Amino acid sequence: MKRSLRRVLFALLAVVIVIVGSTWGYRAFQKAVFPLKYEEYVTKYAAEYGLPPSLVYAVIHTESHFDPEAESGAGAKGLMQLVDGTYEWVQTLLPGEPEPPERVYDPEVNIRCGCKVLQVVMEQFEVKETALAAYNAGSGNVAKWLKDPDYSNDGVTLKEIPFEETRNYVKRVLKAQELYQTMYNTDGEDL
Repeated sequence: MKRSLRRVLFALLAVVIVIVGSTWGYRAFQKAVFPLKYEEYVTKYAAEYGLPPSLVYAVIHTESHFDPEAESGAGAKGLMQLVDGTYEWVQTLLPGEPEPPERVYDPEVNIRCGCKVLQVVMEQFEVKETALAAYNAGSGNVAKWLKDPDYSNDGVTLKEIPFEETRNYVKRVLKAQELYQTMYNTDGEDL
């Protein structure tokens, strides 16, 4: 009897170890895939521009996977993937002298500029999903879609995003934002 009880207890202990180990391993994997890099800059500029840090992390993760040297085929550069025209334009909204073009790869400069662009589109478009579509596809495209009854019923929300890339982008950012908030409580809210 004692021997069978030991076996059962040993089996239960093994199951507990496997469950705990796999849960810890999965969390470690998630944190490796969704890191908190450039925390000082994300925290600073998210606060300055009234953005949830989880959203900034999600955009950086989706845009560049935290590679400050990232460059897209369309010429978007840096952590938050700013094209030259947007990088030049956003600096007209910021105090101080404009940064030279090569500074777009500097993490602090890129996050500062990217957060400002995000603030502008969040203010321009009242709905987060719509603002994210504008960050990806441009405000002009989104403004046209909002006027088109095929894409918007109310001129505020998009019922459909015509660009597949933008549609997928918005979904990925929203999922990443949820993960950042769940894993790290980056926005300081009780879960």
